[in-house]
Amino acid sequence: MAYDGNRGAAAAQPEWLTLGQAAKYLGVAQSTMRKWSDLGRVSAFYTPGGHRRYRRSDLDQFLDRSGPSGAPPAPSSGGPLVLIVDDDESLREFVRVNLEAEGYEVREAGSAEEGLEALGERSPDLILLDVMMPQVDGWETLRRIQEHTGVGAIPVIMFSGKVDEESADEAASRGAHGFIGKPFDPRSLIESTKQQLPVP
Repeated sequence: MAYDGNRGAAAAQPEWLTLGQAAKYLGVAQSTMRKWSDLGRVSAFYTPGGHRRYRRSDLDQFLDRSGPSGAPPAPSSGGPLVLIVDDDESLREFVRVNLEAEGYEVREAGSAEEGLEALGERSPDLILLDVMMPQVDGWETLRRIQEHTGVGAIPVIMFSGKVDEESADEAASRGAHGFIGKPFDPRSLIESTKQQLPVP
């Protein structure tokens, strides 16, 4: 390694890296790093709190396997694009990891504003939209999406663990393609995505 003649530099380099550090080390986005570790391309270890840690030597081996250019191969992103709009970061990550493992490409937005911004950059094939969000709720977000793209142009599945199943009728009347309410299980959101938008 390049560190062999310089013990001071080697000492300054930690053996264990966080997700962000590992992504920077390989020159990829954190979402790509998560996907590679979920698919087993890069070895990841988990702390008792559930955080990922990467061993530098494993990352070096990954770089060696990727070829002389030193750049890891870009993962295929030919799957359908799903946009999940929800202020709950842990729920977004759970859904994203599971959908990416099924072959979907996923973008996350933590608010209505972020969701509409992502929509303007690239139209998704499906939107998963939380009803209960601060500032601008899911109903208003749905209206703005439809104003931007047209009613029914992009399928929208709405969900919430805080409102009852009667909201399904309201969601349907407003042009949503599905609604998941109490009792809410993130896996049902994933299954609904697969039914509404199968991976080719």
